[in-house]
Amino acid sequence: MCFVADNLLFQSLLPLFSSAMSFKWIYWAISFLTIAGFIWPFFLMARNPEVRSPLTNFMIGLAFSIIVTKILYMPLMLLGKGIAALLSMSAAPFLLGAFGIALVFFLFMLYGISLGKYQYKVSNVPLAIPDLPAAFEGFKIAQISDIHSGTFDSIKAVEKGVKMVNEQKADIIVFTGDLVNQQAKEIEPYYKVFSQLKAPEGVYSVLGNHDYYQFRWTQDTAAHNYLFYREQHQKTGFQLLLNENIVFEKEGAKLALIGVENWGEPPFPQLGDLDLAVEGTEDCDVRILLSHDPTHWKNEVIDHPEHIHLTLSGHTHAMQFGFNIFGFKWSPVKYRYKEWWGLYEKMGRYLYVNRGFGFLGFPGRVGMPPEISVFELKQE
Repeated sequence: MCFVADNLLFQSLLPLFSSAMSFKWIYWAISFLTIAGFIWPFFLMARNPEVRSPLTNFMIGLAFSIIVTKILYMPLMLLGKGIAALLSMSAAPFLLGAFGIALVFFLFMLYGISLGKYQYKVSNVPLAIPDLPAAFEGFKIAQISDIHSGTFDSIKAVEKGVKMVNEQKADIIVFTGDLVNQQAKEIEPYYKVFSQLKAPEGVYSVLGNHDYYQFRWTQDTAAHNYLFYREQHQKTGFQLLLNENIVFEKEGAKLALIGVENWGEPPFPQLGDLDLAVEGTEDCDVRILLSHDPTHWKNEVIDHPEHIHLTLSGHTHAMQFGFNIFGFKWSPVKYRYKEWWGLYEKMGRYLYVNRGFGFLGFPGRVGMPPEISVFELKQE
């Protein structure tokens, strides 16, 4: 089936090139390299699954980009042929236009796998909390999410992102889950990098769904696993919050930072215990929640008896693909997650979904760069 579709694409492009034989060799060589680009890196990763090389990521990304570009070209080609048939004219101009659109798309994909994945962007998010105590006016929070260290291929590039986080001079830095893909050793080359994150009031973290994939879970192993998570995050420079909170106090006013374990809609783990996590925050003026999966907000947080002013999440990665032009944002992930990137509000309770710091699966980012989100708390 795949070969039939590929051959159909080849036949449609053939009239656009003067040398049929040269194009034939080039086209089928690219198709062969696409298959090799998917298979060969997996042999390399099987030998050393914890460490990705730039070449491995580029080969996977290039193969994926070629396939997606071909998929995009197919309906454009069929549409062009249909219009040409209705107008009783040559299909060549329409095929050329379709080829041009596909080529531009492919160039964007190439940018995403070569440069875009490390083009960290700072999002300064305006946020007004009417009942914010004066003591916490201007309190600044920097958020990163979804590190996915097992897919990184450049310590130097990641260091650039960490430096940008520190440059925000936030009072606290928070990380909202998915430190690794699935192997505990993935983060080890980056312990020194992330431990450079510094903030006057500390650096805090929670677990994401991928963090649980490091171990098999049974009643006998649970205690060991949680101990390991705390040590792992400590080595990374984070204080891990496991259904618990920490309270900051200034001039008699209190702000609670609450962290829950992952809570997501099936098939993702639902281990977050919000009732337990908020214990002891009853007299706090402001509550900020770290919860990896944004679906937790609509399912439990909005209607919780304790007023949680702001929830910070990640998880969606904004699918690492989309666009944000003149305030209009779009990504295919919006059809899976209603709250997929940016600031949302309901009943005076805010949610911010971060695009993520790393990347997973597709080793690139197109139109949805890695994000450092910064919140400066204001009364209005």
